[in-house]
Amino acid sequence: MFAKGIKVLSLFFIDEVANYREYDAAGQPCKGKFARMFEEEYADVVNTMQLAIGEDDYIDYLNCIDPEKTHAGYFSVDKKGKLVNSKVGRKETTSDDVSAYELIMKNKELLLDRDPKRSPVRFIFSHSALREGWDNPNVFQICTLKQSSSDVRKRQEVGRGLRLCVNQDGERMDANVLGKDVQNINVLTVIASESYDSFAKGLQTEMAEAVADRPRAVTADLFEGKVIRDTQGNEMVIDRDTAETIYEDLIVNRYVRKGVLTDNYYEDKSNGKLKVAEEVADFADSVFEIIDSVYDPRSMTPGNARSNNVELTVDQEKMNSKAFKELWSRINAKSVYVVDFDSNELIRKAIAALDSHLFVSKVFFRVETGSMDAIGSKEELASGSAFTKKSSARYAATESVSSNVKYDLIGKLVEETDLTRKAVIAILQGIRPDTFRQFRDNPEEFMIKAAALINDEKATAIIEHITYDVLEERYDTDVFTDPTIRGTLNVNAIKVQRHLYDYLIYDSTGERDFATALDTDVNVAVYVKLPDGFFISTPVGRYNPDWAIAFYEGTVKHIYFVAETKGSLRSMQLREIEKSKIHCAREHFKAISGENVIYDVVDGYDRLLDLVSR
Repeated sequence: MFAKGIKVLSLFFIDEVANYREYDAAGQPCKGKFARMFEEEYADVVNTMQLAIGEDDYIDYLNCIDPEKTHAGYFSVDKKGKLVNSKVGRKETTSDDVSAYELIMKNKELLLDRDPKRSPVRFIFSHSALREGWDNPNVFQICTLKQSSSDVRKRQEVGRGLRLCVNQDGERMDANVLGKDVQNINVLTVIASESYDSFAKGLQTEMAEAVADRPRAVTADLFEGKVIRDTQGNEMVIDRDTAETIYEDLIVNRYVRKGVLTDNYYEDKSNGKLKVAEEVADFADSVFEIIDSVYDPRSMTPGNARSNNVELTVDQEKMNSKAFKELWSRINAKSVYVVDFDSNELIRKAIAALDSHLFVSKVFFRVETGSMDAIGSKEELASGSAFTKKSSARYAATESVSSNVKYDLIGKLVEETDLTRKAVIAILQGIRPDTFRQFRDNPEEFMIKAAALINDEKATAIIEHITYDVLEERYDTDVFTDPTIRGTLNVNAIKVQRHLYDYLIYDSTGERDFATALDTDVNVAVYVKLPDGFFISTPVGRYNPDWAIAFYEGTVKHIYFVAETKGSLRSMQLREIEKSKIHCAREHFKAISGENVIYDVVDGYDRLLDLVSR
């Protein structure tokens, strides 16, 4: 976090102001017990902490901050912004109180400044910050030092901290900047005054209430009446028989049990091996979109820091080994790409793709009517059966969705495709009127799908016209030591022996099995699942290869290998953008290493052995 220019803030909720700040007989402020405890513990931690090699700047930063100045208190304020305390009158205040209020409530940019001389405050004590509407994107810990029956909802408390942080320059640390590491950087820690099980259950209950309009179970009813589309844009309305066929097939494939999606579904989804009823095989993507609309409580589960959580540590002995140094020296060169293709040809192909494949959903609404003619019993009211549904009908919206909202269609497509405004305008002017008319029906979906189709055509053009040139600049080994990589043992992390790190975090069962095979093969000297900081630039976005592997010399023909693992190698299951990134990677490694490093896509360890043995 420090290396990325991010200042982390912690917020403590306390039960009484007096526990943080006391007042003497003359009305002068002095430290309360929490303030004294904090300063003692803070000084002890700073004096005894041992950081990794290369973190001297962070140690110097901590040593520059006086423990007394790194915490501040913000409490209730009146309409004039003056601090209110039970032992200080409304018209009285102190300079320290006003300073803390100005810093925390008004000067948020200064609060994020990492210069300890300008802004040493990193810890904030409060008992009413939520009610005052205080907000800051860099709160990464919310520590509750109180026991209370507050009616403030858990979702509201957590929501105050669940934000994408910014660095000291105000740059938002989102996926565009951090890639997949966005999940490792933007982590909110809640130290709750209750058990983990109780906190997690309460949080998930409130989350479920917030998404109450989403379906909770997978049944035949979920599919009936839905409109699905195949890859050619042909539409089909799912009737009752087809809905039941889809549902029964999900049960046969062990994707659903008692209406709940199983681990088998999520594993096959991550591995690209999902199966669907033969009757709707051509509409598979649409069917899975319906299934994914079901509320999944597992996605709302916070991590338990007291469980089997692990944080990856680089094995310095392996990093300093001859095998890894040789591997790294052959793959760490950076490159720049050059694409030279006919823009007019791309425009023509994009127009044809939009006219053939752009189908935007119309907006429909359902009207249901019912009545309660009489109340038969208390039980009927309790069960909800006193009301009787009389009729139900589905209508298409007749008014344009965008009638009162302005959309920058050209600007959005320029942003999503990286084409010039001139090229985007030419594409929109070239498509058929009935294709463009769909924009009125659903502007957001039109822009998303149009951008995806244009990018697919752009990706196809790139495959035939891209070349890579080697740069003098190289990746440093800090791409392995800088990011914080966390996982949960036996959930998405396993202990390993030949990996550069002490553990391995996997994204799917396929990756886990591949790593297990690498780890047990005596011919493997060292391997690493490459972190997101190691990437190849392509015209369709950054590409991060999965694995770098070094075999013992003499055991195989190709000693150094970079691999991308996929659940299936069927080209139809790889989108054009994926295929383009893979092609770009081949050209990149060909440019930086010639024949010294082999790059390829494999669907398992046996396929890898076939390639390195040729």
